[in-house]
Amino acid sequence: MTEIGQSRAQERHPSQEEKQSGARRIVSIWLPNLAMDRWQLAHKGQAVPHALISDTAHGPRIEAVSDEGARNGAQPGMMLADARAIFPEITVHPSDAAGDLAFLEKLAVWALRWGPWSALDRPDGLLIDSSAVAHLFGGEAGLLEDISEAFAKRGLRVSAAIAPTAGAAFALSHYAGNGTALSAGDDPIERLSDLPIAALRLDDDVLTVLRRLGVKRLGQLAAIEGGNSASSASSSRNLEGNRQHGPAVRALSSNLQHGPAGRPLSRDPVGRDALHRRFRNRKSPSANPLIRLDQMLGKVPEPLLPVIPQSMPLVQRRLMEPIRHRSLLDQVLRDLSADMARTLEGKSQGARRLELALWRVDDEVIMRHLELASATRNADHMCRLFAAKLDDIEAGFGIEMVRLRASWAQPLALGQADLEAAAQAHGTSLAACIDRLTVRLGEGAVRRPVPHSSHVPERAQGWQKPLEGQASTLSTSALQTNMSGHEQSSAAPLKRPLKLLERAEQIAVLYATPDGLPKRFRWRGTLHDITKVAGPERIAPEWWREKGGARLRDYYRIEDDRGRRYWIYRQGIVGDGRGGLPNWYLHGLFA
Repeated sequence: MTEIGQSRAQERHPSQEEKQSGARRIVSIWLPNLAMDRWQLAHKGQAVPHALISDTAHGPRIEAVSDEGARNGAQPGMMLADARAIFPEITVHPSDAAGDLAFLEKLAVWALRWGPWSALDRPDGLLIDSSAVAHLFGGEAGLLEDISEAFAKRGLRVSAAIAPTAGAAFALSHYAGNGTALSAGDDPIERLSDLPIAALRLDDDVLTVLRRLGVKRLGQLAAIEGGNSASSASSSRNLEGNRQHGPAVRALSSNLQHGPAGRPLSRDPVGRDALHRRFRNRKSPSANPLIRLDQMLGKVPEPLLPVIPQSMPLVQRRLMEPIRHRSLLDQVLRDLSADMARTLEGKSQGARRLELALWRVDDEVIMRHLELASATRNADHMCRLFAAKLDDIEAGFGIEMVRLRASWAQPLALGQADLEAAAQAHGTSLAACIDRLTVRLGEGAVRRPVPHSSHVPERAQGWQKPLEGQASTLSTSALQTNMSGHEQSSAAPLKRPLKLLERAEQIAVLYATPDGLPKRFRWRGTLHDITKVAGPERIAPEWWREKGGARLRDYYRIEDDRGRRYWIYRQGIVGDGRGGLPNWYLHGLFA
């Protein structure tokens, strides 16, 4: 831990008064390579990509780069096309912002070893309140060193700093290097004056305005103090009136840095009131440099939202003697399920995901997972579902401990139980039925179709979990619109086949003219004579999803000589300029 402008050999030890003052101390931990470090931890043994990218409206954008990618010119925020022009051999992998945030939340809980509370400093930092904690690590130098070593063991690169306020700690960790500190007795303006203005955690547009005014360092902003009222008012009017004039702004920028004669200024005549008027409509602290400066200096409090770890409901049994028989295991499972139900009831919660762990005598752990369709705390239901997952358990020399944990729980209000004994014969709830089918058929086998806003048949519906509350993407008016975009009356609903093939199959069709009605077709080696034809129903391609060469479709409802009905379509028309002769496909079966 070093002061700004000092080496570790010149480390300053706090006085006895500072030790006894009990001043607030905030540690800022910055993970500059969080996304890339997390990717390497999750994909050990694989080749590290040069960059992680995300899709934007203007194309792929680089979110994080590896060391090799940075050496070859790739930078975060750069468009992938620009990076390829500099580094043609660049390899990329999709980024995972949600996963990075979840990983950062876990780190915040893990970081509670260095203080009573921690908070997220999105997107790649943590804040820890280490007040009255440093003596446990031999001082603040030992605290910062312990933080760096602990993160290094996890394969994460960090830069940690400590200061009286969160703003000052952020500025030190991001722009002053790892292990720096600002003691309670130091002058923050003097120590932080050489740091860039970006250390105030301002929005990009605000930083652009300040740089145009010539304010590039914290010392320059701190020097803008109130002059005399007349000078402040005059400068304020000039600042407000000349914002749209480039030469005037450049002249003001020169005065901010060197004054009229080019001499450095310690106090600026523009005054704090002028800047206050310039940013008077900016209510967010990140959009107002004066608020951020006051927060950094401790003049204005900065509320922080601490991360509160939530303990998941967990029950376990340590057995006096190892068990090897299924009947004994079922009894232990019933006891654990009853305990879990009482635990969940006390928290007014219901389990959505359960994890059953069985410790064998030879230290091998057997895991069984269960995901429920809806929140529940029914002990019998839990036992019934886990029973189907315990048939292949190999107990070995015996199982000595069993643990049941609800890794995902949701609020579930207490409900009035049915007081009649006949209620036991009312049947099975939908959620319980879905859970049983899922256990029997496997995850992903039980789904329900939902409509999507697309007039192309294969895109008109999707699949989701049975009891998910996702709203349909189709409006009421869209449901009353046919595939070709023409309004349908309630008396003439769309006629669609009962079975839609997962992928349309090409067929050979005999017709009188290329754009005429089909007479005969061959499908899967069988020839079918067509006796009845209805159509066509024209469906145009979705130009915003498909390429410009996509061809329209003409759908026909047909019936063969055996009374079987099909849904076929002709892709393209003769002379449309998008290919040769039209192709025919069979897309669905009516009966």
